[in-house]
Amino acid sequence: MSARRSYDVLVIGGGGAGMMCAAAAGRRGRRVLVIDHAATLAEKIRISGGGRCNFTNLDVSAANFLSNNPHFCRSALARYGAHDFVALVERHGIRYHEKTLGQLFCDDSSQQIIDLLLTECADAGVDWAQPATVHRVDHDAAAGYAVDSSRGRFDAPSLVIATGGLSIPKIGATDFGHRLARQFGLPVIAPRPALVPLTLSAEALEALTPLAGAAFEVIASCGAGRFRERALVTHRGLSGPAILQISSYWQAACAAGRPEPVRLDLLPGQDARGWLGAHADSGALLATLLSEHLPRRVAQAWAQLHDAARPVNRLSAAERDALGDALGAWSLAPSGTQGYAKAEVTLGGVDTRALSSKTMEASAQPGLYFIGEVVDVTGHLGGYNFQWAWSSGHAAGQFA
Repeated sequence: MSARRSYDVLVIGGGGAGMMCAAAAGRRGRRVLVIDHAATLAEKIRISGGGRCNFTNLDVSAANFLSNNPHFCRSALARYGAHDFVALVERHGIRYHEKTLGQLFCDDSSQQIIDLLLTECADAGVDWAQPATVHRVDHDAAAGYAVDSSRGRFDAPSLVIATGGLSIPKIGATDFGHRLARQFGLPVIAPRPALVPLTLSAEALEALTPLAGAAFEVIASCGAGRFRERALVTHRGLSGPAILQISSYWQAACAAGRPEPVRLDLLPGQDARGWLGAHADSGALLATLLSEHLPRRVAQAWAQLHDAARPVNRLSAAERDALGDALGAWSLAPSGTQGYAKAEVTLGGVDTRALSSKTMEASAQPGLYFIGEVVDVTGHLGGYNFQWAWSSGHAAGQFA
């Protein structure tokens, strides 16, 4: 690459957050170089949303994110929100639609979001070193940051780390950002897979064999998390949107040393004990009544699993109450997760208490910025993590 060796800003990582930051800094007249190790840029954007990219959500607030420092994300989200990115999408003529729960998707292809970001970078005069392997990063108080790479040595007074987390290693995810943070003395919250299917013990799986492949609406809860969406029983455990959502909270509880079961309300929107009590005089089997609200084989398997094969009017009041409680809060203890290979994002990362919420700059290391998934800010399923990429990237781009 025939390019300047000295820049105002070096951005390591050419995904959503990195490109957003580079474009924002370039529009300020900064000379920006993006360094990325991948032969194909922004694979995570490309594969997201079934190839249509759930690029944001109409309802974004700090309540949609997990962090050891829960208020950290407020500043960036307030200064560049969903409406700002939607305006950018519209300015580029990209057609989109809303799915459930405020999720916005491209009508055509996620490639359109990648092209949008590349165009923004090009218009801002951003240079690229890609693919390029970073060998070493050094800092000198007078000279700034120096990056030795397979494409040569580059230096700048500002260095932005946008290298993502550990999720989906097959598309190139690494712990580079975490290692670099530690190199410069920044604490890192232990990373864990998030938005990930949960596994169950062999004993639990054997009991759930009749439910394998079944999907049904639930309210999944664990800790402070509570989500009404579909759950899916798999040959390894539990999946589906409700489970992916609650997995982050289960992981957070485990990380805090307080593991909790995941509870599934099989009659969302109803008082399960009251519902069963209202059928106290029914001669029907519990499975028959449940099949009005659940897939028939789910109703039958659940009733069998809970030893409820008698007609409802032959159950004692105590038995009915116990079954009602179980229906409203079916408790399952995960044995683990399916790991980073199946995780959509990473929980944990660079400790936000070491960063400025306004600029994303390391408080004790001037000129060093961390943005996107590498930071300990993890969104819910539904476009929130992309919005964090846009918001944090824009924040750093105003100051780097």
